[in-house]
Amino acid sequence: MSKAGALDLASGLGGKIEKTEVLSAVEQYERYHVFYGGEEEERKANYTDMVNKYYDLVTSFYEFGWGESFHFAPRWKGESLKESIKRHEHFLALQLGLKPGHKVLDVGCGIGGPLREIARFSSTLVTGINNNEYQITRGKELNSIAGVEKTCNFVKADFMKMPFPDSTFDAVYAIEATCHAPDAYGCYKEIYRVLKPGQYFAAYEWCMTDSFDPNNSEHQKIKAEIEIGDGLPDIRLTGQCLEALKQAGFEIIWEKDLAVGSPLPWYLPLDTSHFSLSSFRLTSVGRFITRNMVKGLEFVGLAPKGSQRVQDFLEKAAEGLVEGGRKEIFTPMYFFLARKPLSERQ
Repeated sequence: MSKAGALDLASGLGGKIEKTEVLSAVEQYERYHVFYGGEEEERKANYTDMVNKYYDLVTSFYEFGWGESFHFAPRWKGESLKESIKRHEHFLALQLGLKPGHKVLDVGCGIGGPLREIARFSSTLVTGINNNEYQITRGKELNSIAGVEKTCNFVKADFMKMPFPDSTFDAVYAIEATCHAPDAYGCYKEIYRVLKPGQYFAAYEWCMTDSFDPNNSEHQKIKAEIEIGDGLPDIRLTGQCLEALKQAGFEIIWEKDLAVGSPLPWYLPLDTSHFSLSSFRLTSVGRFITRNMVKGLEFVGLAPKGSQRVQDFLEKAAEGLVEGGRKEIFTPMYFFLARKPLSERQ
């Protein structure tokens, strides 16, 4: 059950950051990004601090507006956002060939919406790795509410340096999370290490598509808006992800941008021209209400100073995501299924 009310939103704003320090954290986070003079190399060098600040600042907003699963999905006509998100998660489980009792790793698990869904859907044991203390605390609360403490757990760690022995897991997946890695090869190599030989890694990656033109100033602006609004050091091209997988040792089984051919555009929930009662908080009216609610909560002291600034850069991200989707230069669902060979010689 996700946080539903204004006071729940206010109480979670800032995550583990002291409420008096939220504004300072917002300013530090903003300075990492292009709009405030930040450089890509600095973002990559300080990715742990940048991503942790980002998720401390935005998690309550995400849960308030999106629910427990912080990701997009291709969508059929007549299908609700919630239904499409669950189907997107089930698709991963089916692609991985999960069987009851399998030990599965969710890389960059957020507050655990997908891992709870996948564990229940496939009767597996799912471990979520996450380096954000606030999200793990919230995830454990939700595990308890859902009654899945015996099959779902969390480990606080950096997914670039995971505290698991070699060949621990029967399957690994990542949902719009490894885009936060400063180095795709290093991230995939670590996943390769903890995966059992002969087993599979599947992911949905945030990528710039082949239509992205780095010399187009409008394209660069959209990319920068997505980076600041979503805590990203850089957004890789789809081809860069594939090359990093191969360098890490994986065999590519198949890959596709699942945004292509989706009956409804993936960015529809963020499109201000779209109205939906089922995802009202994401509509232009819902976002207007939330923006003014946060402004009021901050004014009376129930939400920490800086909360409205967080809302502002999330709005900027939404604009960039919608434009990136419309122009087909960005996708949040570049899917691949990769296999770790049975032996290094394969």
